[in-house]
Amino acid sequence: MPRGDKSSYTGKQKRKAEHIEEGYEKRGVGRREAARRAWATVNKESHGGKRSGSGRGKKTSHASSRKGGLIGGRASASRPAAARSASVRKAAKARKRR
Repeated sequence: MPRGDKSSYTGKQKRKAEHIEEGYEKRGVGRREAARRAWATVNKESHGGKRSGSGRGKKTSHASSRKGGLIGGRASASRPAAARSASVRKAAKARKRR
């Protein structure tokens, strides 16, 4: 199976990734980066694609979704891109000093 193949994921996991991706795009994240983050979130919550067999299932964690929902992105998305990038540069400079 080639890298990036999504055939081992359930329909629910695919829908979840699509929904997360839409949320990121709405907040101004690029399409490819949004997809990457969405699948990373799905993998973190459900431990990757589901495989058949007794005892192979693991409980899902919704911590990432909850965190994302609580933090949100409304304030950041409403700011202009120049202000956001200036803020990122300033934070990186501060981290470098420490």
